[in-house]
Amino acid sequence: MLATPDTSHVSFSTIYEPSEDSFLLLDTLSSTTEVAWLHERFRGRTPFAIEVGTGSGVVIAFLTANAEQIIGRPIISVGVDVNINACHATKTTVVKAIQDQSSKSTYLGSVNGDLCSSLRPGSVDILVFNPPYVPSEELPALPDLERRYRDKFEHDSHLLALTTDGGEAGMETTNRLLAQIPEVLSTHGVAYVLLCAQNNPAEVKRWIIEELPHGPWLAETVGSSGTKGGWEKLQIVRIWRDREHYNG
Repeated sequence: MLATPDTSHVSFSTIYEPSEDSFLLLDTLSSTTEVAWLHERFRGRTPFAIEVGTGSGVVIAFLTANAEQIIGRPIISVGVDVNINACHATKTTVVKAIQDQSSKSTYLGSVNGDLCSSLRPGSVDILVFNPPYVPSEELPALPDLERRYRDKFEHDSHLLALTTDGGEAGMETTNRLLAQIPEVLSTHGVAYVLLCAQNNPAEVKRWIIEELPHGPWLAETVGSSGTKGGWEKLQIVRIWRDREHYNG
């Protein structure tokens, strides 16, 4: 079993604490089937990997530090988060994990940005996204450095809401990310996106396969966690181009 990265240095007052969804991503990425799939996908190629919405950095640290086992070779990685506190925490988490595992992978750093807006088109080989997926009445505004919060509690509460509240059907942020996938992924690229039952994963996968541009695309559930009312509570969906029929 691969070691879970240490996050004891992280203050969770404004940063999402690793939970069931985080650990499902770790389990899925290191599962026998995904390890075999990733080894084959990136045979002879050094992948560039990113995690969007890193929080504590536990997922990108796990992937980076254990890349030789998971992917078959070292990787180059980057983390992206709208919360500057999460960016700082992630850098520490990843660097420590690389040292602990004596990994040959390279972490370029953490980007304070909105989803994939700061990334070069066609550059990403592996994208991981644990979105704010809980349905909510409204989507919290992105952090504004000029905004003056009434107190620290209001500020901290707003940053935490960004990690959980997904707006209508919990899909507003996820839909924005899915729309960016065709531009940001390389031809070899693969995205792992977490969904909950309220997000209607079957419909999301149908939309990806039938309507996401610059495909054709494939979407498959490769990890799941628990059931509620007969439905899987959480799912990890793998999204990738059908290269056999890709004409891009």
